[in-house]
Amino acid sequence: MFRFLFRLAAMFALAVSVIMAVLDATRSVAASALVMTPLKTSWLAVSPDTLAATENFMRANVSPYLWDRIVDPVLYLPGFAVFAGLALVLYAIGHRPRRRIRHLAAS
Repeated sequence: MFRFLFRLAAMFALAVSVIMAVLDATRSVAASALVMTPLKTSWLAVSPDTLAATENFMRANVSPYLWDRIVDPVLYLPGFAVFAGLALVLYAIGHRPRRRIRHLAAS
């Protein structure tokens, strides 16, 4: 059950990654230059209130160090890359390993 949920979350993250990559590709064609939108810019465009609430929550309840040293630099990476990496990690967690079948040699 949990593997299914991880694979479903991976599929959702991959879909978001593809959408963000298509948006960046469209902007790149329009600008005649490479455009890679940071995740923070995309998040601010969609919902600035949730970004501020997340930052306030993490600074107050988790750790300001975690926000400043880990989360904030990730928010400046291209959005499609962050979601593609997240999809890869989630899929790896939910991946079902192949069963090893050992064949006995007939003698």
